[in-house]
Amino acid sequence: MRVLLVEDDDTLRESATAFLRASGFAVDPAGTGKMARSLAAVSPYDVVVLDIRLPDDDGFVLCTALRARTPAPRVLMATARDAVEDRIAGLDLGADDYLVKPYALGELVARVRALMRRPDHAAPTLLRVEDLVLDPATREAGRNGRVITLTTKEFAVLEVLMRAPGRVLTREFIGEHAWDDNFDPMSNVIDVYIARLRRKVDADGDVPLLSTVRGAGYRLAVPSRG
Repeated sequence: MRVLLVEDDDTLRESATAFLRASGFAVDPAGTGKMARSLAAVSPYDVVVLDIRLPDDDGFVLCTALRARTPAPRVLMATARDAVEDRIAGLDLGADDYLVKPYALGELVARVRALMRRPDHAAPTLLRVEDLVLDPATREAGRNGRVITLTTKEFAVLEVLMRAPGRVLTREFIGEHAWDDNFDPMSNVIDVYIARLRRKVDADGDVPLLSTVRGAGYRLAVPSRG
């Protein structure tokens, strides 16, 4: 899933970005409110980690603007330990959760994953398509009783597909949600990962779920029997 990390502290922003990426998230870092607004204007985000105190922008106004986008991202607000009023104000403006700074990077990842599982955003704890099951919390996948071992990026691509079962997803859509702004839309990297997933998900004897729609993209669904 794609995360926008808005943090003006260079050291924290770089370490949090690296940790989130190592945990399987596509992350776009922003050091200013202006940069965050520019990124949000062109890319869809599933979660925004937002430092409320920014040097060039009002974090509360930015929170409201981000939540007004369609689809609205989940917002994890980062505040100083003693800024109780900031937490209350942020939650009142629509932030989904808050994280007290300085925070442990492991807690940051856990909070982001928890937001992705909240049912009020139609994000079930377990993702299922027929007998294929994926758990975003434990990073585990399986089908028909067998464990499917996935790399971090394979998991990210499969999660994008499983959150839109039956839909034809373009390469650009998959790239936007499974990669960050380093993704090269002209490369064949999506095709490579789809081929890997097809070998793992659609093993011998399983009904094939992952299909290519020529000229359009990829779809995860039970094939038509008509």
